[in-house]
Amino acid sequence: MNILIVAENRKARHDYEILETFEAGMALMGSEVKSLRDRQVQLKDSYVVFKGHEAYLQNAHIAEYKSSSYNNHAPERLRKLLLHRHELNKIYGGLREKGLTCVPLKIYFKNGRAKVELAMAKGRKTHDKRQAIKKRDETREAAKSLRRPRR
Repeated sequence: MNILIVAENRKARHDYEILETFEAGMALMGSEVKSLRDRQVQLKDSYVVFKGHEAYLQNAHIAEYKSSSYNNHAPERLRKLLLHRHELNKIYGGLREKGLTCVPLKIYFKNGRAKVELAMAKGRKTHDKRQAIKKRDETREAAKSLRRPRR
């Protein structure tokens, strides 16, 4: 299995508590795939919306491919997500629940196909973020003290 990570949304892991993750394909144009291969993508402030019974990726910025001609793509267009029906139902049910959202965590190529990792997430308050940072720092300190040889 050949995986090449193109972009990560680190801010999502900071701003949200991740509850569950999904892998989805994306319906892309040729110039978008080429821009992804050049890593010209930004996931900040992007999220999943539903129109009818289909899921779309909103506000994901994939830059126009420089070498493309007149048939280039719009950088922030809606991109259809390819998921199984049971996954769509699970995500849609979670979005209807209060306080949950679906955000992309990363875009990557898996065996030559562009995939996006989606997460059902719950927004964190400021004090929750501080607690998460404190817990992470404590784990780092513990790991660091275990690595150091004692004299």
